[in-house]
Amino acid sequence: MSVTQQQVLDVLGRIKSPRGVALTNADVLSVISASDGKVFFSINVDAAEARAWESVRAEAEAAVRAMPGVTTAMVALTAERKPGAAPPPAAGRTQGVQPAAAHKHPHPPGAASPMSRQAEITGVAAVIAVASGKGGVGKSTTALNLALGLRDLGLKVGLLDADIYGPSVPRLTGLRDKPELNAERKMIPLRRFGLAIMSIGFLVEEETAMIWRGPMVMSAVTQMLRDVDWGKLDVLVVDMPPGTGDAQLTLAQNVPLKGAVIVSTPQDLSLIDARRGLAMFKKVNVPVLGIVENMSYFQCPHCGTKSDIFGHGGARHEADKLGVPFLGEIPLHMAIRSTSDAGNPVVDSEPDGPHAAIYRAIAGGVRDQLKGAISVA
Repeated sequence: MSVTQQQVLDVLGRIKSPRGVALTNADVLSVISASDGKVFFSINVDAAEARAWESVRAEAEAAVRAMPGVTTAMVALTAERKPGAAPPPAAGRTQGVQPAAAHKHPHPPGAASPMSRQAEITGVAAVIAVASGKGGVGKSTTALNLALGLRDLGLKVGLLDADIYGPSVPRLTGLRDKPELNAERKMIPLRRFGLAIMSIGFLVEEETAMIWRGPMVMSAVTQMLRDVDWGKLDVLVVDMPPGTGDAQLTLAQNVPLKGAVIVSTPQDLSLIDARRGLAMFKKVNVPVLGIVENMSYFQCPHCGTKSDIFGHGGARHEADKLGVPFLGEIPLHMAIRSTSDAGNPVVDSEPDGPHAAIYRAIAGGVRDQLKGAISVA
């Protein structure tokens, strides 16, 4: 039994806004997406009233989630400043674009730090992020094979695909099933290759365009962290979206990350963005476990000749310059590409091959830096 948009509206009509008006009459609801038991919508309010609306958002999400036929509910609170509501410039301040420092919001004395919301995930010893400053560098393939490398070292490992706009893990793992709910109405992660795996791609169709604002992305990441029964894990590997935006900040504010792995190609353009990723994690006090140089070189499968298509050694040099570990070089090879496209990652499908050995060596470097957080031999 599924749920319809009208049924959701009927439930929301029983919830009152901060002014006592029915939520459905408050002119704040976005279009409601209700399909196959999954319900998504946002509540759009003025930024000045956002704090008063948070309890309404939570009540709405709980009410929808309790509906028969609903398997997943995500409700985001979107707060925007009304035109003309920005404070006027201070006396004597020149008009025009101010320096970047002038746009920072100071942390009020005595106010709680955003990092004070961090809380461990029950049963998970360590959460690490696999990130990149830009897309197209093979981050998701690296994250999955890193998780498998950690598995081969005897650890219990989970993989969270936090790339809301472009989830790759369903394709990389060959998984198409929908997560089920346990008695506590938490999602049960899918399992393959001995990993506990969760992705927004398991909840929406592959062709669905995720046209979501930042608050909706943050709500989805939080739900996949907190509303999933991960069980007992030594390491949860989080495949981050590229860049340094809402998803990265949400993760850093929600859980005490034990570290981040930065994936880059050797070329200068990728390294520039990798530096931004490194700077972002350092700003939120997340240790950088190291840099991986993906697509480091191409080795001809016929003659064995190596070609540095994107240059070579740039990531190693960058790691040395920034004082962070260099974890290893992964070649640009057809076996890695073909096994990824087929949903059979190379560490699992060719465990005795040279590429699996590279990923396991990288995993060993990560594990060694997590010895204070996890039980390792």
